[in-house]
Amino acid sequence: MTVSSTRFPRARACSVSLLVLLALLLSAFPLLAQDWTYRVRPGDTLWDLGARYLKPGVPWERLQAHNRVSDPYRLTPGSQLRFPIAWLLVQPAPARVLAVRGRVQARPGDSGPLRDVVEGEQLGIGTHVVTGSDASVTLVFADDSRLQLREHSHLRLDQLSRYGHTGMVDTRLRLEQGRSSNRITPARGPASRYIIDAPTATSSVRGTQFRVSAGGEGGMAATEVLEGRVQVGNRRGQQLVTPGHATRNRTSDARPGPPEALLPAPVLARSGLRLDPLPAQLAWEAVAQATRYRVEVVRADQPEILLFARDTADTTMTVPDLPAGVLRLLVRAVSADGVEGMDAQADVEVRDQPAPPLTVRPVNGEALASARPRFEWSQVDGAASTVLQVATEPQFLQPILEQEGRGTRMRANGDLPPGAYFWRVASRDDNGHRGRFGQPVALGIRDAPVDPALQPPQAAKGQLTLRWQAGEPGQRYRVQLDKRGDFAHPFLDRQVDQPEVTLKRPWHGTLHVRVQYIDDDGHAGPFSPAQQVKLPCRTCRGAGAGALLLLLLL
Repeated sequence: MTVSSTRFPRARACSVSLLVLLALLLSAFPLLAQDWTYRVRPGDTLWDLGARYLKPGVPWERLQAHNRVSDPYRLTPGSQLRFPIAWLLVQPAPARVLAVRGRVQARPGDSGPLRDVVEGEQLGIGTHVVTGSDASVTLVFADDSRLQLREHSHLRLDQLSRYGHTGMVDTRLRLEQGRSSNRITPARGPASRYIIDAPTATSSVRGTQFRVSAGGEGGMAATEVLEGRVQVGNRRGQQLVTPGHATRNRTSDARPGPPEALLPAPVLARSGLRLDPLPAQLAWEAVAQATRYRVEVVRADQPEILLFARDTADTTMTVPDLPAGVLRLLVRAVSADGVEGMDAQADVEVRDQPAPPLTVRPVNGEALASARPRFEWSQVDGAASTVLQVATEPQFLQPILEQEGRGTRMRANGDLPPGAYFWRVASRDDNGHRGRFGQPVALGIRDAPVDPALQPPQAAKGQLTLRWQAGEPGQRYRVQLDKRGDFAHPFLDRQVDQPEVTLKRPWHGTLHVRVQYIDDDGHAGPFSPAQQVKLPCRTCRGAGAGALLLLLLL
């Protein structure tokens, strides 16, 4: 820990500094005095092993003397050679950026401009990493240990080195603010170290899974252990934390607090647990003493890669669209002082194949006068069927209609009341696997029937011809004529292929006319509003070919 000279008199500051330096030297001496053990393989020689593992300037003859090898030309396979840690080659081992979510920036030291971090780049010793809101970055170290740095965090890479080809690494990090999750590879030798310094304490491990926070609520810091054991300490004392427990401390002047049990994992509502289709609504049971919950979605094969993260005070949450793959849902309770509990988890698969069809009709924003509209889309290679959904909101959290069929068109199997809707489609392959849904398309349903735009009738040579607006290709028409207007017993009820009908010997008086459009699948829409046609008597007497008759709306 760093001691500030402004808080002590000069003599006391010097004494404290000397004590700290002495403690560091004493703690390092056992490590430096230890040996790393190598098991001899067929064909090994002392000079080859010396060139591979020893620092420049350390001759192989010292390795021979240290191990009391009488004949350097004959090493027994399976025997062991001891390499003093202090003699081993030490090399820089930059951290690799495995994944970036949101705005993550870095600079090579404590000053200078920040630049954006990109996946795949390497970060060296002294790099300062900063994450923004709703952002995270995953770092991989030389021994495949991994750190996930969460939103609003500051991390400094203090030491990144490896002991040649021994597999031992020395990783020391400084978490100045925020939160990190760590999955540490078990140590492969006595010199392996993974240390995270926080403002109030240091966490040291040799293979485990744990979380560290710094600068939380009221300056509270915590180390939360999920697997293995973590040694947490500062100049006031040490605390060993076991799985399922956490230690807290507010300042470096106080010993790390005694281990306390983490809040239990919430119980997920499994009946409604579906991340396919997305967006999806998740739910879980409340946890006593929890003030909020942390919801995360990570990759199941690499859980350090964070795809989605939100905090909520509710016991439900909407998860938005996510990349395809096998994903892991994590939900944990958070206590009033910011300590996060055990994870409830569930693995789900999100598919993007087969691809969703392209929507054809209705087009976006179209208003239809049909309670059972017909939907059309393009054909997708590898799709055996298509799933149609209709909802009143674009997230499709509660679809009001879901049906499946073959081909490239489908009619709603139930009436949709007038209002605003959204529709979307997804493909399903021969194995029953459904891909992701396409973009939602806005749709309006109105209760006003189609206006056939009845044209003025024409009378010629003792015949009366009625024409109206043509419908969609393939549609047929049902036209009814009635004398009374109630259409209880129409004197003409005919289906025609063209938008017109011709009558012989029209009579004088008033005709009531209405038209119904029939799709090529046999679905008939509502009749249009009735319209009136006035037939003067002189027309009946043959007033002349082509005479126009009077058309009135009811």
